[in-house]
Amino acid sequence: MQSTNLLPHISHTSTSRLSDPDERAEDRKWSSRLLRECAIAISDKDSDKIHHLLWMLNELASPYGDCEQKLASHFLLALFCKVTASGPRCHKTLISIAEKSQSFDSARKLMLKFQEVCPWATFGHVASNGAILEALNRETNLHIIDISNTLCTQWPTLLEALATRSDETPRLKLTVVLTSSIFKSVMKEIAQRMEKFARLMGVPFEFNLITGLNRLEELTKEGLGVREDEAIAVNCVGALRGVEVEERGAMVRMLRSLNPRVVTVVEEEADFSSSKNDFVMCFEECLRFYTMYFEVLEDSFPLTSNEKLMLERECSRSIVRVLACDEGDVVGDCERRERGFQWSERLKEGFSPVAFGDDVVDDVKSFLKRYKVGWAAVLLDKDSSGIYLTWKEEP
Repeated sequence: MQSTNLLPHISHTSTSRLSDPDERAEDRKWSSRLLRECAIAISDKDSDKIHHLLWMLNELASPYGDCEQKLASHFLLALFCKVTASGPRCHKTLISIAEKSQSFDSARKLMLKFQEVCPWATFGHVASNGAILEALNRETNLHIIDISNTLCTQWPTLLEALATRSDETPRLKLTVVLTSSIFKSVMKEIAQRMEKFARLMGVPFEFNLITGLNRLEELTKEGLGVREDEAIAVNCVGALRGVEVEERGAMVRMLRSLNPRVVTVVEEEADFSSSKNDFVMCFEECLRFYTMYFEVLEDSFPLTSNEKLMLERECSRSIVRVLACDEGDVVGDCERRERGFQWSERLKEGFSPVAFGDDVVDDVKSFLKRYKVGWAAVLLDKDSSGIYLTWKEEP
């Protein structure tokens, strides 16, 4: 394994009794330092330095090592693809591998395990469900449009809440807009399970699935089957970042045309859009975000975990997409994330912000108590009407 090549280097640099604590901490972050140097060399078109740094990273990196080795491995792939202009081909291969290995059992096990050990995914579910239930209170004919790849893991708790409403149990139509072809093969089984669970809860239920979109921008009001007598909620989880930056205004206007009672948006806090024309700046933000994500996974999962390995492999696709693929090179959604304040400003073009209710905020904070110390919920100002999940004070 390549990780064995790293051991002499670590013992040499990090155990020197003459180095101070700051130097030792810097040595432990060797992957970030080498990766940054390589990104700068690529930007400067310094071919000798590029080849030297790629060789060093290849000797030190391993997808099965510690956090530093894993970061080096996944970013090395993206940097190599950038240098060789092979990003689109590599990304297509990674997608194909993921599609072939996907099954209902594996997808379900991965999702549930991640939700069990870490609030990264379910935090947004709890907050969004609370907002949706408040907005649709006392309505009897509900239509939730779910634009996400969360495999419907958000909705059983909402169905339970609807079943126990003090007034008449409403009718629920759930339209799932699948934004990735990877999960298409498992949705039939998920639909059957959702319908069975709704019957168990005594909630009249209709499930619709929209697939086959090359891009989310192709979604239309007519295609969603919206009816005048429905109270509509739109739930976007990790979806809007897949819309081309220039098309996001049009997407907001399309959602506005649905006349929804509420729109909930859950996105990860990173900005891959403002710096998309500056490779080094974009690389720095990508490295910052995924360094934190990998550290979260290390902190949440056991040292050896197949689920952790699968989540890390998912990151490879995104990193290659961001750093090694130009817009238009890849069919499908982009990966141009934006920060919370940027989404807030975009959404104000079609909607007015509404603050989370006190009960919802209390539910979110209570939910976080199930997990390790370090997670917290931070409310934004009333103009933004958002809520951040933070880990060790980092959003």
